[in-house]
Amino acid sequence: MANKETVKEENTVTIDGNKIKESELTEQQKYFASQIQEARAKRMQLQRKIDRNTAVINSFEAALVETTKEVAEEVLSEEK
Repeated sequence: MANKETVKEENTVTIDGNKIKESELTEQQKYFASQIQEARAKRMQLQRKIDRNTAVINSFEAALVETTKEVAEEVLSEEK
């Protein structure tokens, strides 16, 4: 069997456009970077929920408008 070497690339953090290796960060800086990463992930989740809710609202509003038009047309046709 061939011996395969695996090269693992070190994680980096981009700060003000500069890539910095995670191993060069202090524990406090790693903590801050972790908090930022988690907050961005949470923001993404929340944005997806907002997008979904916006689509639901738009759908129900369109249905409400359509049914209102249908009722109005029925009333008008009955008046003739």
